[in-house]
Amino acid sequence: MDATTSRRRFVTGATAAAATLGLAARPAAAAEPAFDGEFDLVVCGSGAGGLASALFARWQGASVVVLEKAGSIGGTTNKAAFWYWVPNNAAMRKAGMSDPKPDFLKYVARLSNPQGYDPAAPRYGLSAWEYEMCEAFYDSASPAAELLAERGALPYRHVADVPDYFAELPEDKAPKGRVLVPAEAAPSMSDGGRVAIRTMSAKARAEGISIRTGTRATRILRNAEGRVIGLEATDELGATLRFKARRGVVFATGGFTHNAELRRHFLNGPVYGGCAAPSNEGDFVTLASAVGAQLRNMNYAWMCPIPLEKAVARDGSISGMFSVAGDSMLWVNKYGVRNVNEKLQYNELAHTFFEWDGAKAEYPNLVRIAVWDQRSQDHSASAEYGRLIVPKGTDDRHVIRGATLDELAKAIDARLAKYASVTGGAKLAPDFLAKLRASIARFNGFARNGKDLDFHRGERIVEQLFNGDVKDEPGRKNPTMWPLSDGGPYYAALVVAGTLDTKGGPKTDTNGRVLDAADKPIPGLYGVGNCVASASGRAYWAGGATLGPILAFAYRTANAAMRDGVAA
Repeated sequence: MDATTSRRRFVTGATAAAATLGLAARPAAAAEPAFDGEFDLVVCGSGAGGLASALFARWQGASVVVLEKAGSIGGTTNKAAFWYWVPNNAAMRKAGMSDPKPDFLKYVARLSNPQGYDPAAPRYGLSAWEYEMCEAFYDSASPAAELLAERGALPYRHVADVPDYFAELPEDKAPKGRVLVPAEAAPSMSDGGRVAIRTMSAKARAEGISIRTGTRATRILRNAEGRVIGLEATDELGATLRFKARRGVVFATGGFTHNAELRRHFLNGPVYGGCAAPSNEGDFVTLASAVGAQLRNMNYAWMCPIPLEKAVARDGSISGMFSVAGDSMLWVNKYGVRNVNEKLQYNELAHTFFEWDGAKAEYPNLVRIAVWDQRSQDHSASAEYGRLIVPKGTDDRHVIRGATLDELAKAIDARLAKYASVTGGAKLAPDFLAKLRASIARFNGFARNGKDLDFHRGERIVEQLFNGDVKDEPGRKNPTMWPLSDGGPYYAALVVAGTLDTKGGPKTDTNGRVLDAADKPIPGLYGVGNCVASASGRAYWAGGATLGPILAFAYRTANAAMRDGVAA
């Protein structure tokens, strides 16, 4: 429907329009602007959450429009590997893999609330809201995945051998089998997001779902009774548009990764940005707060290390460091001290940047320095999964080089000086080079013996999963470690903490309904994905632990909107 037609159909008298839009303060004689479109469901955001919500509603007969703030569709999903973590999925059941609900809930509770975890308690230490949300995820993830696959929107393949991130915990009774990826994803599974957006958006358009890019939601519209009945938005030219939503408005607009003010005031450490879509600026936090939404879990994010230079530049192509590549490679801080397991999974690795030294009043690991040799450069370079060691001819502006360790240290210090204004003046300690040599010598001894006595690198299954390509070495004892060469050239990169996206926002119930301060639903307002609060707390349960819940709650939200909405 074009704007001219919609204006003819939806222009109403001043009194009726004022009641509908909640604008009673305007003079009764003034004519209200018309809606520019009327739909059963208005969805904001064209990533996995938005497209899935739109499809699930459309398959129940709803008319749906998807509004995308950016100039192209896909959001952060378009950049993701798109593993999706689906407990008790159909492929698991077919393969005879057991995934009982109580065991699943114990595993997620153990990670999401470790300080309160109690396997003997009725909810294993989770709050009622956290428990109900995790239970809803378990119940709905597989039905959502199967419906998307059956309708041709998201065919998948089962990756049965991919382990959960804490597969060794006794609570994890199904340590493998929960991961699905888009069927047409590459063997490395790094391009699944592009595949998913292509297949889901093609299906949406084929089903008659309207997708409008360059359209940013600016105000949630309610009637006199407080029910959400539409949205006000602006297009790419700044024109104001209004969309009526008969059954509800669904926000799936991502988190606040690219809102520096929200990051600084809510996240629990110095985060430099991240690899979410540049349009993820926390719009829903502001819009939902204006209509009384309750916020929850604002202090946590889906974390990952990122290169300093790309973070500061707000490089839209940046990827989180899912995989720290290289075996003849180690990380040190500005003191030249190795103090972390470099192969720790990305969420947990990023949290280690926030250690605070109270005596020195500083974050000693605010900027870490990855160091590798020519061997790793030759055999571990890759442009996938956000790796620092990249092939020749790709974007390598983050890479620092030196023919010797002395030259490398000077180049590192020069690079730090360039970014002093955003790192609190971080620079190498006077004895950095001596400490670096000592750290390399100690690491090389561990690598020769295959045992990291300091940080146990490579001892967990997930660390080998994300090891990346390494040179084959006969008789090697630890695939994640090899001694750094005694001679150059050497390479380095500056690494800081970042996000895949944040995971806090308006609190929702198990059906995606946004809740107010009294835990009551705001009628007609729904939220899915990283723009709303996650019950996962600080935890990152497994690969795909972002997207599995997104699909599950998109399914539940669409069903609720169709069930609860007012057809008019």
